[in-house]
Amino acid sequence: MNDAAHDLHAPHFIGIGGAGMSGLAKILAVRGASVSGSDSKESETVLALRALGATVHVGHAAEHVPDGTSSVVVSSAIRADNPELAAARERGIPVVHRSDALAALMGGRRALAVAGTHGKTTTTSMLAVALGELGLDPSYAIGGDLDAPGSNAHHGVGEIFVAEADESDRSFHKYAPEVAIVLNVELDHHANYASIEEIYESFETFVGRITPGGTLVVSADHDGARELTARVADREGLNVVTVGAAEDADVRVLSVVARGMTSEVTVLLDGAELAFTVSVPGRHYAHNAVAALAAGVALGVPAADLAKALGAYTGVRRRLQLKGEAGGVQVIDSYAHHPTEMTADLEAIREAATGRVLVVFQPHLFSRTQQLAEEMGRALALADASVVLD
Repeated sequence: MNDAAHDLHAPHFIGIGGAGMSGLAKILAVRGASVSGSDSKESETVLALRALGATVHVGHAAEHVPDGTSSVVVSSAIRADNPELAAARERGIPVVHRSDALAALMGGRRALAVAGTHGKTTTTSMLAVALGELGLDPSYAIGGDLDAPGSNAHHGVGEIFVAEADESDRSFHKYAPEVAIVLNVELDHHANYASIEEIYESFETFVGRITPGGTLVVSADHDGARELTARVADREGLNVVTVGAAEDADVRVLSVVARGMTSEVTVLLDGAELAFTVSVPGRHYAHNAVAALAAGVALGVPAADLAKALGAYTGVRRRLQLKGEAGGVQVIDSYAHHPTEMTADLEAIREAATGRVLVVFQPHLFSRTQQLAEEMGRALALADASVVLD
């Protein structure tokens, strides 16, 4: 097999166990490619890839790159002195960035790309589950597992490909979606973006990649998203659909009613009210579901059918995931690492909880923690007590 301009019939993935890399490796393995790779440690993800026929080594060494390798796939996290990367260059094997490989896999499909500083994984997952529930069998690549290890990607027979579009290293500029979602725009990834203006310019470039006649679904509530909308609204051949609680939203959220660990959502779409259930708590997740609804409608999926199907979504690993309960204490795992995400998740937990809220927080990146320490402190203040790990 050969995908677009990149020969991916026998790819070798450096860091194959990563969230983004493992999904691409899975899709290629299912499509019939001879997949190999390496990772720093054994994991459930590595075991799942081996079960699909991939050859995966633990540790990095030049000899791990097999004879006959058609390309070596890397992410921005791979160091320039990686021995397998050096071996590929020495042997003249093409080196392909993860984003280029994903763009190649999306080729020939109706692509739907989900972008934004927060909420990408959840919204992409909602679409993958709901479209699958309707029998459309989309392909998808997500930055997190739906449930079991290896459930972050799927090769479907349907015409739709749903992908999480990462802005952190500007790699989302590689995609050419028919429909794109932008959930919010904030300054993050401080190692790659020096200012909010650079962030806006990057998202403008992403929007410019939407195919002619395509659709941008964008938040009407988030200040950064509204600024982006103002910058791109007059572009020829671009349909803009705004979503949110704002009165001027094209798809307006009328209400979000918390019911324990679920939410009842009512929206106004094309002049008619539509109510549906989101099986995770929190207004931010409800708004993600509304963005997913609008994007699916832009692809021609009937709104009522899609709204009902969104109820089949039950969450993603580490996105307000209930891990268990003991002695009346619920343990919830959240990957939230930006103050906006932390605040939204803690507000959702506050709304659903009947007792005290205790937080154990592990900072994610030194640069982000240093830049946003004060905002993180305010978010953690929503808990009754917090423990911050080093």
